[in-house]
Amino acid sequence: MADTLEEILLAPSRRSLVVTDVAALVDAEVSDKSGVSGLAVKSGYALIKKINSSFVTDAVDSMLENFVARLEPFYASYRSSGTTSFKDHLAANSAEAADALLGVTDDRAAASHRESVKKVYSKLRPQATKHVEEALPRLGELVEKHAAAVNAG
Repeated sequence: MADTLEEILLAPSRRSLVVTDVAALVDAEVSDKSGVSGLAVKSGYALIKKINSSFVTDAVDSMLENFVARLEPFYASYRSSGTTSFKDHLAANSAEAADALLGVTDDRAAASHRESVKKVYSKLRPQATKHVEEALPRLGELVEKHAAAVNAG
């Protein structure tokens, strides 16, 4: 039985499935955005995908280990909490979980040698917490799906 997110999400037999599912999660979250800010998110996302259709998949793949490491304490807490689902556990800890996940992109932006990347990221970052918090239920379901598949056999 897999007990850690590393065992569940980074297993060589599952990694490509996880990357594909996370990229689909991002697509779904962007698609669900509404209003003026949603239009801006959708437009920017469409532009990125037009420039490089594999950008999201490549980004997820390159940062997956870091995302898993940041989520691991939440998964361990969930397993010991008796909470009925990881989705519910993430929702109950949404601000902390969002900050943990955004820490990965914060680190990546800070390490960039391109000032333009840092500038754009700093403008987008204030709204990012809200968007990540909104995505946590889907992320929890994604983790639960892969945990069930790994533990089934």
